[in-house]
Amino acid sequence: METAMTINQNLQHFHGSEVLYHIPLIRTHYTEGIHYLAQAADCFWLVTDTSVIARSLMGKSRFITVDFRMHDETERERTGYAASITYGDGNGLVFETQGYHLTDFPLEKIRLYFINGTLLLPSEY
Repeated sequence: METAMTINQNLQHFHGSEVLYHIPLIRTHYTEGIHYLAQAADCFWLVTDTSVIARSLMGKSRFITVDFRMHDETERERTGYAASITYGDGNGLVFETQGYHLTDFPLEKIRLYFINGTLLLPSEY
């Protein structure tokens, strides 16, 4: 697993995508940037979890923001979760929030987009 700083720096280099990867079981595509993130952060669970939940929300919006955020100690004590992923429309409307008791994800936060069955980085939109 690469360091958070290295991952964040390398994510800045993804703009558009010439290759789409596919998860057949859940009929989701994801971009080269997401593929890099999954490998560098060892977080294929993030790709799968966000794809399943975002796909279930497509009836509410064709454009879904996916915001992963680690919780600070106070919020961990209050909620019982180490991190959460919030799914919204990008304009402040929250569709769902998923809590995670444990995670080894190296980044404090990251935003992803789910559009028409494809998971991508904002810079790849």
